[in-house]
Amino acid sequence: MGRGDQGHWESTLGSVPRLPNHQACEMGELTQTGKSRTLQSGLAFLYGFLPDFAWPRVTVRHQWSTLFCGAACDCPARNRYLEEEQRRQYRLRVADARLEATYAEMARALGLLPRQLRAANPIDSLLCHLCHGLPFPYLQTPEAASGSGRGASKACLTVEQFAVIRRQQLDDEADKRRAGLYRKYAVLAMHPYLNRTAGRMDRAARVKPGETAEVALALSSAHDVTVAPLLSALGLEEARFPRFAARLVFELWRSPPAAPAAGMGGKPQAKGKGKGVVAGGGEPFVRLLYDGEDVTFHAAFCRSHKRHGARPLCPLKNFLTFVRRDMFAVLNASSYQEACYKRPPG
Repeated sequence: MGRGDQGHWESTLGSVPRLPNHQACEMGELTQTGKSRTLQSGLAFLYGFLPDFAWPRVTVRHQWSTLFCGAACDCPARNRYLEEEQRRQYRLRVADARLEATYAEMARALGLLPRQLRAANPIDSLLCHLCHGLPFPYLQTPEAASGSGRGASKACLTVEQFAVIRRQQLDDEADKRRAGLYRKYAVLAMHPYLNRTAGRMDRAARVKPGETAEVALALSSAHDVTVAPLLSALGLEEARFPRFAARLVFELWRSPPAAPAAGMGGKPQAKGKGKGVVAGGGEPFVRLLYDGEDVTFHAAFCRSHKRHGARPLCPLKNFLTFVRRDMFAVLNASSYQEACYKRPPG
């Protein structure tokens, strides 16, 4: 993504106009959660990515919820689906005898109670150690610490124990997709964020030449518990649990203005007679990237689009229709309000 210490766009799309033009608007907007690391990593990304980075042209906002739901966080059905999903997770976990035995082994090694270790969610810590080549945590007895030698011992966590937890996590992801509860939770959890994103992109696509656009780049610096439901809400069910520094990018593009169609006698057709042209040029398109890979045509809103046709990009209108109506089909509803306050059957 970056060249040197600044960003660049792929050469294959270099001739296609991007919206909005950063030279005509505020440089960037960063939204962070209550964790300081989201501010630090967000600013570091902006500094390396944006050309001619300037602090005064960056707006930083705080979001108290990791779901980035703003003023639309109240949703009883979302909480209900989350509780049902957590019960499903618990039943699957306690039925896994090997996992329970592994937690007991790890707890003994660290001098903890098994319930304390489970509550600490050790997979995150162990994954951090593994990715950075660090030794796994261990508990050193007083004898070992003093160097007396006799009776000294050092109990360590092992890669084999990590593998058991990781295997159960993968089993849980498969069972989660089968149950379908998490998808329903994810749709309600991430609709407010997707709705704001869709609205911002729609407004940017409607800006006419010479008008002032919104920010060129809106960055939300969040957590795995933000990215995971966002992937599910978009229908990217095969995506694994977000890794470190996972990123999901929404790009807005515009096709080059269509050449005027020939009218009677070979003369150009009168302006306004063509189809699919919006303010400022050609049709707007959306592109979705996850960790640098183009996943647009794996997403629910563009899976059925003819990607190998004359226009191999996904129309923005597909994304707008999905966010404003179609994503609620899994909940047998047609709007966020209806889905949130619909009474459960029975």
